[in-house]
Amino acid sequence: MPALKFCANITWLFTDLPEISQRIYAAASAGFQAVEAAWLYDSDLQELQRVKNATGVEVVLINTPLGDAKAGELGLGAVPGREKDFRKGLDLAIQYAKALDCRRIHLMAGRVPVGADRATVAMEMEDSFIKNLKHAADVLTKEGITGLIEPINTRISDPRYFLDSPHQAAAILKKVDHPNIKMQLDIFHWQIMDGNLTQNIQKYFPLIGHIQIAQVPNRNEPDSAGELNFPYLLRLLEELGYMGYIGCEYKPLDQTTDCVLTRY
Repeated sequence: MPALKFCANITWLFTDLPEISQRIYAAASAGFQAVEAAWLYDSDLQELQRVKNATGVEVVLINTPLGDAKAGELGLGAVPGREKDFRKGLDLAIQYAKALDCRRIHLMAGRVPVGADRATVAMEMEDSFIKNLKHAADVLTKEGITGLIEPINTRISDPRYFLDSPHQAAAILKKVDHPNIKMQLDIFHWQIMDGNLTQNIQKYFPLIGHIQIAQVPNRNEPDSAGELNFPYLLRLLEELGYMGYIGCEYKPLDQTTDCVLTRY
């Protein structure tokens, strides 16, 4: 049974340090051998390369760009009419991923437009997402990079996010029909969206390309007070033979470096 591996999400951890490069150093000092980050695009790429090489940490995952953040965009994959911008963002993400030897990119779906009825626009958005994912699959395969799609709960985290259940994600992956596009399991989101974690993890495990963890309902440390029994869930992942990294994507209660790596 393989031992589980944890990586520090430096968008959520070590946030007392303003620079991403500083957080990489902090993660390495805390004992992490790998990091993930949502967005690195405000950081100098050569500096990130230097810090990565100096610390020896692996960069496990980055996201595609937000789009127009001032307009409230959170990814463009499923947004009709933004296909050119999605491809530009994908190219930028690949540039950073290749420079940092990162082998996973989260292809962000984006939000239902303001004022639109979700049910009314769902089919059009799904069509856009599938077309963009097929394009991404072809491009990423050539680069040796896996694309990921992540369901995000609409009850607490983002009411307008398009991809909002593992069942929806699985149906889209079936239509994309490419082994290089997989599902990203964030246990925090899956519990809020649908519960029934054991059955859903077992059912969709063959589709999962990356995992992230946080306690419910406040997205704090996995061993903080909350709804989830992480010793049980982590044993389940061990029994299923999960080989990848598990991203520590949570809000520390005390801003310390005492992360999940030292607790399990």
